[in-house]
Amino acid sequence: MAGDRELVLAANQTFYRSFEKKDLEAMEALWSKGMGCLCIHPGRDALKGWDDIRDAWARIFKNTSYLEIDTDILTVEVSGDLAYVVLIENVLQISNGRRLEARSMATNGFERMAGRWYMIHHHGSPVID
Repeated sequence: MAGDRELVLAANQTFYRSFEKKDLEAMEALWSKGMGCLCIHPGRDALKGWDDIRDAWARIFKNTSYLEIDTDILTVEVSGDLAYVVLIENVLQISNGRRLEARSMATNGFERMAGRWYMIHHHGSPVID
């Protein structure tokens, strides 16, 4: 049976697979629907609550024709029913015919509810080389 660390890493992988495939249904299944959820995309304001977070993902997916994301996990921490993953995101995005490459430092927070890990927080900050 997988331990908490492996289950959190699996949830984190589900997040990036949903992101890369622009799969809003999969993203919705992963995110908690609590009002305390936060999502901060690089250079953007904080979004609070699933409705606002969902709308932002829908806009990103609609305006993006291709996404490729590689991640480098820096740390995974689990304490009871809360966990976080800190990582580097290397993102290749094609949007409106423009190729964009970006590197971000990200923190993804998860909470275990009813035996399952749900995303409650995503914060990406640009890495300036």
